[in-house]
Amino acid sequence: MTPRAAYITLNQIENIGPVRVRAMVEALGSPEAVLSAPAAVLATVRGIGPKVAEGIVTQRATVSADREESAAAALGARILTPLDDEYPAPLKTIYDPPLCLYVRGTLTKQDEQALAVVGTRRASHYGMAQADKLAYLAAKAGFTIVSGLARGIDTAAHLAALKAEGRTVAVLGGALDKLYPPENRELAERIAAHGAVISEFPLGREPDRTTFPYRNRIVSGLSKGVLVVEAGLDSGAMNTAEQALEQGRSVLAVPGRVDLPGAKGPHRLIQNGARLVEDLPDILREFEFLFPPDEQARLAQRHDARQRLTLTGPEHAVVRALWPEPELDFDVLIRKTGLPSAQLMTLAMQLEMKKIIRRLPGRRLALMDDIRRWDLEPEAASPV
Repeated sequence: MTPRAAYITLNQIENIGPVRVRAMVEALGSPEAVLSAPAAVLATVRGIGPKVAEGIVTQRATVSADREESAAAALGARILTPLDDEYPAPLKTIYDPPLCLYVRGTLTKQDEQALAVVGTRRASHYGMAQADKLAYLAAKAGFTIVSGLARGIDTAAHLAALKAEGRTVAVLGGALDKLYPPENRELAERIAAHGAVISEFPLGREPDRTTFPYRNRIVSGLSKGVLVVEAGLDSGAMNTAEQALEQGRSVLAVPGRVDLPGAKGPHRLIQNGARLVEDLPDILREFEFLFPPDEQARLAQRHDARQRLTLTGPEHAVVRALWPEPELDFDVLIRKTGLPSAQLMTLAMQLEMKKIIRRLPGRRLALMDDIRRWDLEPEAASPV
């Protein structure tokens, strides 16, 4: 058996992980030796003991590296170990690098310049808009966007990277063949075509609350830093931020509305020294070692030129009223803007033609999703 096959086999054995496997390999000399050693020898390794040793001996006879690789190939995936050239270099620097990565798609050298964007599954409209804007801009600046394919902020981050025609990596909390949530299956296919969907878990492993912290350390480990958009104090996103700190990665956070539960996590991080992020230049400053000053200036100028939205006074009033809301009824918009009905109807048609707003059934209006990536100029002086 090769060392690579031994790691794939060990990864399928329950109740051991990278730290215990590393201890056994250091004690016995190789991963192959771990798989051939009797239980009595394994039990002498620090952190193993008789019970774990017996479990290893029992299970190693029932798992197969060849069978696992064939099953992965049937899913369009391959298995990487730390012995493979494609195994991400940043993960080799963390305390407990995964024994294996099951990969659909491609991992490239470019992905070493990665930014994790994470947050709550129950995101507010504001949080989704910020995740969309910042992930989009970061992807345009050359970052690979890493996240966990969960509902809410993770989904917004992956979609934004794809819209920016950038790269994105999704790290799963279960096996590749147990993708969760199921409604993100199509998104996972798109990510695999423009990046990678990865997991450390052997095929068949269902995601549960015990698996997600393991997933989180890979999200942070792959990245130069973790940007938390919305998160409760006791949440997976905050766990990812904590693991980032332990791994020597940067932590960044988006401030939120103080009356939203999702603001508590980012605000705590900012209080403890995380970089406050409002826009792309804040991210570039955190990673200035990646971007020489002239490159930062070029990206900032390009961002300013593309993201500045200039409106007339009446148009500004409509967009400003819609900005914090998912959608508004036409009559509510009249009250918010103070505009006459006829004028508002004309403005709505003009803004729709400019692809700034969209009409919804039932006399409702909403901003186009992309518009929230722009900055509003100060309100024009022309009277409403």
